[in-house]
Amino acid sequence: MRYTIDKKEQYVVFTPMEEKLDSLLAPKLKSELLTVHAEGYTNLVLDMSLVKYVDSSGLSALLVGDREFGKNGGIFLISGVQDHVMKLLKISMLDKQLNLVNTLEEAGEAIFMLEIEKDEEEDEEI
Repeated sequence: MRYTIDKKEQYVVFTPMEEKLDSLLAPKLKSELLTVHAEGYTNLVLDMSLVKYVDSSGLSALLVGDREFGKNGGIFLISGVQDHVMKLLKISMLDKQLNLVNTLEEAGEAIFMLEIEKDEEEDEEI
């Protein structure tokens, strides 16, 4: 599986450089997402702008990412979903469960706001 990883201060942008996210590539995606999480990153943006096809294995990988990064107050955002993939997400009703944004800029803003909220909650606890 070809991909790029862009590590920012508060999050990681993971971009699959593949058109298909299917049973051949989904296990590798799951593995890479778990590795990034194990490195201590709590927020991840999956840039799906190049992905044109996803099967049930690919959807499973997205759910793994959502579950892992949702632990401990982190967030898993999916950006740049193509029309065909979005139709599948809607049919499977995963568009209601997954955190979808249109652009990487929106993802960065959402993570920034989440981090501010976490900081305010920590301040209130003190």
